[in-house]
Amino acid sequence: MAIAKAERLMNLALCLLGTRRPLSKRELRESIEAYLEASSDDSFNRMFERDKDDLRELGLVIETVENLDGEVGYLARRDSNRLPPITLDAEEAAALGLAAKVWQQARLAGAASGALQKLRAAGLPEDVDPYEAHGALEPRIPVHEAAFEPLMLACRDRRPVVFDYRKATAAHPEPRHVEPWALECWRGHWYLAGFDRDRGAERVFRLSRITGRVRSRGSRFTAPVPDVVTVRETVASWAGETADRSALIRLRTDAGYPLRAKATEVRELGDGWDELEIPYGHGLDAWLVEFGPDVVVLEPAELRADVVDRLRAVAKG
Repeated sequence: MAIAKAERLMNLALCLLGTRRPLSKRELRESIEAYLEASSDDSFNRMFERDKDDLRELGLVIETVENLDGEVGYLARRDSNRLPPITLDAEEAAALGLAAKVWQQARLAGAASGALQKLRAAGLPEDVDPYEAHGALEPRIPVHEAAFEPLMLACRDRRPVVFDYRKATAAHPEPRHVEPWALECWRGHWYLAGFDRDRGAERVFRLSRITGRVRSRGSRFTAPVPDVVTVRETVASWAGETADRSALIRLRTDAGYPLRAKATEVRELGDGWDELEIPYGHGLDAWLVEFGPDVVVLEPAELRADVVDRLRAVAKG
């Protein structure tokens, strides 16, 4: 929703909620600046009727009655538009307390804190300790990438973006034109899922590989947003999480700890190398390339060939 329209709807709602008697169209037009700027009576009437319908769709109960002068008037009674009292048990209150602590490193920290204060003012118990209730947990969402905040806002506002992205197999970043759908954290890294306009297909991007500034584009989305965005499943397939085979690799001693954590068997070879068996699935070649000279693929042959091809592509770049 455009900022100007949102502000106009808010002003209309405040007028209707704040009055003790029905207000006519004329009075509302004189009270709201945006209506005063309407070019004609017809323009104002159309704008007002749309705004009134929009507020009703948002749940505001607006009554239409006659005022003392016999004119049709409008008001929104507070008792008809009041939410029921908020009642939370100890576990629900603790869960909200934990949720408010999650966004300590992102733009939502202020909003989460403010929301928690409003809930406490409405009766949320202040003596509930989320650490006691949930075993001294302190949840955090690590956000180190500068791209997180602009992408979060772009996902919320359904606004296309442009950024420079360096693939694991590329030496230099390339511009990507993306319609962002969702952000998700998986194993300590943030990923963006969206529609890549240049490739005409869904893609997932790791935020740590975005270089430079994320730029917004004023155009609308061209592709439908799916009901379910499977970010984790896509990233898991890259890392071989859906593996049905095994790969045999050599890995330098004291290197490649994520690979060691996935290994089903580790054998010391000496001379600074170990031999590992790891699950092999789609995307494993791209992940192995990230470890550079610390990894040598022994088998299967097709995995070794894919890794070599990717390394050659990086060297040529």
